[in-house]
Formats: sequence, C-alpha cells, structure tokens
Amino acid sequence: MNALLNNREVLARIPYTWKPLDKGYSDQSLYVDLSTYSAAVRPVPPEVREKFIGGKGYGLRMLWDAVTPNTTWKDPENEIVISGGPVCGITQYAGSGKSICVGLSPLTEGVVDSNVGGHFGPHLKFAGFDALEVQGIAPREVIVYINGVDHQIEFFVPPAGMHIDSHLLAEELHEMFADNEKDKLNVSVVSAGKAADHSLIGMLNFSFYDVKRKKIRLKQAGRGGLGTLLRHKNVRAIVAKVPQVSGNLVNVVDMPAIMERGKRFTREMIELDDEQCQMRKLGTAHLMGVMEKYDLLPVMNFKFGDHKDCHKIDMEVWKTYFTQGVPDGCWLGCTMMCAKGVDDFELRTGPYKGTKVLVDGPEYETAAALGSNLAVFDPLYVIEQNFYCDTYGICTISWGNIVAFMMECWEAGILDKEKTGGLDFTWGNAEDALECMHQLARGEGFGLVAGLGVRKMKELFIEKGWGDAGFLQDIAMENKGMEYSMYISKESLAQQGGYAMTNKGPQHDEAWLIFMDMVNNAIPTFEDKAEALHYFPMFRTWFGLAGFCKLCWNDIEPADNAQTAEPNKVPEHVDNYVTVFKAVTGLDFDKEELIRMSERVYNFQRVFNIRMGYGLRKHDAQPYRACGPVTAEEYLSREERYDKQLKEEVGVDPATMTLDEKRKALRTFREDRYEKLLDAVYKRRGWNSNGVPRVEFLKGIGMDLPELIEVVAPLQ
Repeated sequence: MNALLNNREVLARIPYTWKPLDKGYSDQSLYVDLSTYSAAVRPVPPEVREKFIGGKGYGLRMLWDAVTPNTTWKDPENEIVISGGPVCGITQYAGSGKSICVGLSPLTEGVVDSNVGGHFGPHLKFAGFDALEVQGIAPREVIVYINGVDHQIEFFVPPAGMHIDSHLLAEELHEMFADNEKDKLNVSVVSAGKAADHSLIGMLNFSFYDVKRKKIRLKQAGRGGLGTLLRHKNVRAIVAKVPQVSGNLVNVVDMPAIMERGKRFTREMIELDDEQCQMRKLGTAHLMGVMEKYDLLPVMNFKFGDHKDCHKIDMEVWKTYFTQGVPDGCWLGCTMMCAKGVDDFELRTGPYKGTKVLVDGPEYETAAALGSNLAVFDPLYVIEQNFYCDTYGICTISWGNIVAFMMECWEAGILDKEKTGGLDFTWGNAEDALECMHQLARGEGFGLVAGLGVRKMKELFIEKGWGDAGFLQDIAMENKGMEYSMYISKESLAQQGGYAMTNKGPQHDEAWLIFMDMVNNAIPTFEDKAEALHYFPMFRTWFGLAGFCKLCWNDIEPADNAQTAEPNKVPEHVDNYVTVFKAVTGLDFDKEELIRMSERVYNFQRVFNIRMGYGLRKHDAQPYRACGPVTAEEYLSREERYDKQLKEEVGVDPATMTLDEKRKALRTFREDRYEKLLDAVYKRRGWNSNGVPRVEFLKGIGMDLPELIEVVAPLQ
C-alpha cells in the first residue's frame, strides 16, 4: 500500500502551524472547504470556549454559524463538525476518548449530535485542533488527510481499487499511512459505506487499531444519518495521523489528581465488575437478560417486553461468542474494556460471503434491535446483520426499527410480496431482512424504501393508501424522524419524556429513567419526574462537552453507592468527574457548574432547532406505542396490569367494559398524563408551554446571546 501513498493523486496540500495543547485546548479549529479543496486554521474565541466548553458545544456553535434558517441537509453550507472536548485524549482515566459529531440531519432534517469512540477524536486534538468543520461538496470524490506529523492538510483522489465499505477501507488506509505495524496505532479513519450512498440512515465509522488482535476495528457515530451526509459531500474518508501517543499530550494542570481518581476507578472495575454488570466480559450486552426480566426488552416492534425464545440471545449466549481476556478498550487506558467483539466470524450472505471477519459487538442496542425487536433469536443472524450494518454504514438502531415496522406492516396486511418486490417480512425472517439490507447497499429494490427511515416510510404508506393512517402513526417508532432506542417506555412516564423530549430524537443518551421511575418508584409525582428530566439530561449532556464516555459513570458503581443520599447520581463518580475536569483545565469548577455548563448548551440546541423550524411542543409528541398498547393483542398480553391501572388510577371498572372500551380509556388517561408531564418539565427547564426557552431564563444562565433572543422573543 505504500506504493499508493507515494503515487496518490493529490488535489491540494495545505501546510499549517501546529499548536500544542494547553490545559486540554489548542484554542483553534480546522476548517475544511470541500468545494475548493481548501483548509484554514481558525482561532476559537475565548467567549466560545467559555460558553460552549468543547465537544458537542463547539459542534453546535460552529454549525449555527455555518447555516441559515433555510439551509437543508443537502446544501453545501451544511457541515459535519467533530470535536472531542478538553478531557478527550487523556489516558489516565477510563472513558476519556469520546468525540461528538454534529450536523443537520438527513434523517430528521433538524440538528443532530452523535457520540462515538475510537481514536479519531483524540488524534484530531493531538494534530492541533479542538474541532474539525467539514463544509461544501467536493467536485469529485476525495479523501481528506490530516497529517499531524508533518502538519499538512491534504486532499487526494481515492486510488483505483480502494474499497468503500468501512471494514476494508479502514484497513487499507491504516496500511497506507502507517510506517509499520506498530504505527497503525497512530492512524485513525472516519468513513461510511455503500448503504450510506442510498439511504438517510448512514452512519460514521471511527477506526482504531487493536494492538492485541493486530486488527483494525470500528466504533460508530450511529444516529441521525451523518454517514449519509459524509457521502453526499463526496468524501470517501477522513484520515488523521499523529506521532506516537504517549505521556501528557493534553498538557493537564494536575496529573497526580487525575491518576489518583483513575486508579480508584480501575480498582472498582477489577473488584466489582463481575458482580455488577460484567462489562469487561460482555460490554452492554449484559442488559439483554436484565431488560427481559423487567418486561423492557423490545420484542416485535416494541409490542412486547419478553418472549419465550429470548434466552437464545441473552447475556450468557453472547459471552460464548465474544473473545475473552483481551483489552477491549476503544481508547487507550480505558479499564472498562467494554468494546467486545466476535473474532473470525464467517459470513453467510452478501458480497463478503465466506469471509472471516471481526465483528464489533453486538452491543445491547444492536442485539435488541436486530434480534428480539425482529423476533430473530438466532445469534448468528444478529451478528451477521451487525457486521453488514457497520461496514455498509447503517445505524443498527434505525435498521432494527425499520425492519420491525415493515414486519408489523406485513403482519397487518399493509405490505405483501407484490409491494416489496418479493421480500417476505414475516416476523423472524432474518434472511429477507438481510437481503433488504444488501439491496440497499446495491441501491436497488425495496431496500431503497427501507433506507428512507421509519418516518418517511410511514408517510409513504399513508400517501399510497396502504394502511390505516392512525394505525401506522401509532406503531411507527420514531420521534422527530429518529427511530427509538431499545427500551420499552410504556410503563415509565419519565422515560417517555426522556425519549420524546430530547433535542435530537429518542436516544437514551439524554435520560434513562426507567428503573428510577418504574422499578423503584423513586420519582412518583410530575414534579419529581420533571426534576429528573432536568438533572439527568443536563448531566449527560456534559459528557459530550468534556469528552467522556457515559458508561464509566454508572455502569459500575462504588460498593457503598446505595447508602449515599442520591444513589442514582452516583455521587462519588460525579466528584471524580469534577476532580478530573478541574485537573485538566485548571478551571474553577464544581458539580453545580457542571449542570450550568450543560444548561447553556442544551438550551442553545433547543433554540437552534426552533431556528430551523423544529423544537416546539408539537415536535415532542410521541407515537402511542411508546405510551401504551396499540393493538388488542398487546393489551391482552398485559391485561391484568392494564385492568388494575384502569381501576386504581383511572377510576373505572374494567369488568363492565369491552376490550375496545378499556383500550380507549387507557389511551385517554395515558395521553393526558404525558401532556401534564410536558407542562411540568417545560416549567422546570425554564420554557414556556410551547417548549420555548423564556428570555429571562436564558439571561439567568448566561445564554442571552442576541442571535438566540432574536429567535425566541417572538414566541414568548
């Protein structure tokens, strides 16, 4: 491959002056204009650093400045912004390699952010940049190379024969730019695959070199279609290379404090992981058994919470497939090591049939989306779908919702073979689900319909008169155009808000309140729920500002956490984050300022959505399937529970009612509760009844920027 390196067709090469990091920041960003193959180093103003911190905050601020209220995702002005935050890149505390990708979404048409592991975020910082802005559309397909060794930005034409699909493309580019095998650790690649060319659900893959396996692996920025945006911009890949990662490249203020907290957390992992979550053996797939136990595992398009065959894809099964005893961290120094993988998996379908590959995951979301939600209980088919989603550049959560929606439409007689071009979407038919995915990657057949996502499929089916519009609205598991993350929210009003009130769409990274609400009944009143739906989204937002992974916060807890005053917040770990952030940046900082930081950025994103035509109360509406039972079958599966609620909470006697009357009464009650929850949460967040941040509230949190006031003032 070095021959390709020496003979590549370079379209432009721009030198830049490298600036070392100081206290987690270089205070400069890299701006790339694909339309002219140009690049520029831009200073990050102090006021931007103060108010937006880094990561997601920088992404949102830079995107706001790049677009207008009339910009669509297809316009050249739309950007992909990648930023890691000040803590991103340290190796002494677990989970410190995350970056956030921001852009106008092909899927939702609003502002989207997606977090991701892998090495690109830290490498971007070590190359000298707090953020990367990619704007414009390249006249011909390009690869963008950030050379952090020689300090140059390069645009070159993909060499003939170089692949598009991510698992091969990442291998080729690591091989192309690494001086030797060991040097592959210093190369990282951002890419999408063939399916991103033909869909709205394309995702970004971020690569990293697995030293133990001596293989290239991938982590995903899955949500919102940013892989589609990358391919629309005519980019094959973005590559970063840096000198050897070692020591204190972030140039922190107080390394001993970081190391002390890092050692403390590592000790917890070693001593407590096996009895708590087994993250080092299973990663997030340990949740497969837990969610089924509490009737929370999505089965058959979120109709049910368990199934007699769920044991075939539960945590013990995944333990036998995942390679054990290897350091599975997606960034250096992460002792959680949850990035599990299946080695030497022989593919049975598609263009790579017969090839043995390394499959990253499945994580819980993927196992649920591509397994139980489709009534697919064969782990081999789940793994196969996982691999092809990754290399084709498809969000596994979106794909699991898409196929489940089609399967329920098939069951209801809305779809048939004439409409699907011969594909059979009977529940559990993994073969045709895979064939649909392969069609999408080839840009043909019903795969192109699937690639539209659930919202646009629903609208298409209604437009064609293929089914009852109300039924399709009820079962289409999307909000704001984004498909639902893999937890059943029917019995947790707080989680319904934690999904549908999100800024970007129903992703669990804002709030996961099911256990607090449903299992432990710790937030019984609307005010309690509103308080939780203020604190936890703000707290979780902060991970994306600083550069942390969420998993190290509460997936392992200190042994005495249950005895603390606020165990759901894991106060010792909150103190760890405060200590580490202060030790990196030297800023005066406490747990209250952590929430204030997030409030500023969270409300900025809300106003950004309003500016783009979204972000109001009507956009926080949820499909009824997220709230309660749509079908008679669904009600009957939990009849005792629902009848009890009608009697004790609604105040009617189910014994005197028909099944349809019971379903109608329950629906009225639950939909009314959700509206009351919206009122309570909006009030707690400082918003008016339409979900618009109040001017006085923005002033109070220091986010009364003139451009924000201009948007919200007419809506007060």
